[in-house]
Amino acid sequence: MKFKTIEPIKGKIRILDQRQLPLKIVYKDYDDFRDIIESIKRLEIRGAPAIGIAGAFALALAARAEVKIDPERLKCLLTDVAMEIKSARPTAVNLSWAVDRALKAACLYEGDNLEELRIVIWDEAINILREDEQMCHAIGQKGAKLIKNGDTILTHCNAGALGTGGIGTALAIIYTAHNQGKRIRVYADETRPILQGARLTCWELMQAGIDTVLICDNMVGFLMKQKKIDLVIVGADRIVKNGDFANKIGTYGVAVLAEKHKVPFYTAAPSSSFDNHIASGEDIPIEERSPNEITIWNEIQIAPAGVKVYNPAFDITPAELVTAYITDKGIIPGGRCGGETVPTPPSGEFN
Repeated sequence: MKFKTIEPIKGKIRILDQRQLPLKIVYKDYDDFRDIIESIKRLEIRGAPAIGIAGAFALALAARAEVKIDPERLKCLLTDVAMEIKSARPTAVNLSWAVDRALKAACLYEGDNLEELRIVIWDEAINILREDEQMCHAIGQKGAKLIKNGDTILTHCNAGALGTGGIGTALAIIYTAHNQGKRIRVYADETRPILQGARLTCWELMQAGIDTVLICDNMVGFLMKQKKIDLVIVGADRIVKNGDFANKIGTYGVAVLAEKHKVPFYTAAPSSSFDNHIASGEDIPIEERSPNEITIWNEIQIAPAGVKVYNPAFDITPAELVTAYITDKGIIPGGRCGGETVPTPPSGEFN
């Protein structure tokens, strides 16, 4: 890719501010974990894998902030910091997964050298970033097998390089198919209210030279009726034990329309997005965001002052609407194809 969503540079964390896209490419360097938390909250960085990586680095920065402290006391303090980081955005499981992994690395350190402990945490965050790059590549390779030459694909929100440490999840499949020489077209819906599809996905795909068409969210059903969509590929912020998954608000409606029009519906996610601690989608915590995201656009009021607003950032798609789950470990059949409704986690470590 021609850009990096998140990367460590000289002890700081550089983040591409996605609020500025597609008009400006702005990078911000942070060396305070509190700034990383705020960056996650205000959507400078977004996408489940990407905020997981950011969370791990935030914990590493927090470890560096304490100058005079013994390793055991630092571990106790980091436990509290970890809770603060994980609360930044509750729906995506990758954030808590990555932060807990970095914290576990710290807790397993048995030495008494403070600098060594800091290096352990930093190195674990680096490992999470590098593994995410590899997972994205693997998802692309496995998922591209489902795309035929001449296919037209619909995607919702942004599940690309902007939302991961690598080339994306859903978009990794599209990039890989494109690089294999397959002739494809992608319809990206706008994804109200933050317009991640319009601002981010279209920008990414056009950077890669992929035939991209932007549509409004409410055009999806009509395109499917016209048989203009061959398959749908979306990302996932959390896939729970029974196969239900959380993704950007609007995903459920796309899945229902896909079932109605017999269009295959796939969700692509890395192993870290599987959460076997939650039984069904009904128990996934759903983040609600500011009413201003709906009532104000580009500092212009577009709704009556004082109107009541409901703004959930995510919705839940039930397993029976999923044709298959595309992971870095393989393709798991979903309820729609007559396979297992409950996906087997890609690795036993997520049990």
